[in-house]
Amino acid sequence: MYNWLKKRIDSIIPLYGIVPLLACFALNMIVYSGTMILCKNWVHYDLTTSLDESIPLVSSWMYIYFGCYIFWIVNYVMVARIYRDDKKQFYRFVTTDMMSRLVCAVFYMAFPTTNQRPEIVGVSLSDKLLSFLYSIDQPTNLFPSIHCLVSWLCFVGIRKSEKVSYWYKAFSCIMALLVVASTQFTKQHYFVDAIAGIALAEFLFWLNKQISVYQWVEQFFTRLNKKLCRILKGETYEQ
Repeated sequence: MYNWLKKRIDSIIPLYGIVPLLACFALNMIVYSGTMILCKNWVHYDLTTSLDESIPLVSSWMYIYFGCYIFWIVNYVMVARIYRDDKKQFYRFVTTDMMSRLVCAVFYMAFPTTNQRPEIVGVSLSDKLLSFLYSIDQPTNLFPSIHCLVSWLCFVGIRKSEKVSYWYKAFSCIMALLVVASTQFTKQHYFVDAIAGIALAEFLFWLNKQISVYQWVEQFFTRLNKKLCRILKGETYEQ
């Protein structure tokens, strides 16, 4: 099994990066869904401003809102690829991602937010997609916006790498900004949610360049990878 993974998967994403990235996804789901359940009956605050009210509902932005999941996967895998030989930078990124979710969890519990969604009267595909989104996603856990946070991390994670072409960096920046716009035009978030998501991504990315918390994260996943390798092959994972 290990040899198959090494042959088929390692060329796409370094094997040591798979578990940390899956852990990021798991933590994201736990924080988002867990706090939503925990705070379901708590008092929620509406941060609507006149600016938010002036932004129209444009359901066609749903294609960006849903399509960004592909963008996230591609860029998170790319981060692992470009830092294949620089685990310090990779684990700083992973640590930033995980820390951001923990900070979000604090906000979601200490300051629960909500908004008033508009009625959808159209019958186009994008209208139906938006109606579907509203039906499965409660209008809570808005501040900071995880959609904006993750999209901006997709950009800052590759921003300084010489291994990534300028055009793709530009694309990632534009795509992240389009995702931010999509949260506004679909009325999933208010303007302050988006700003908070971007600011949190930038701050924690900067912070993890100043501190060494990533070393604990790296040590944890290194030990875990070794154990998983022994299960798969009975050998110590190559470091």
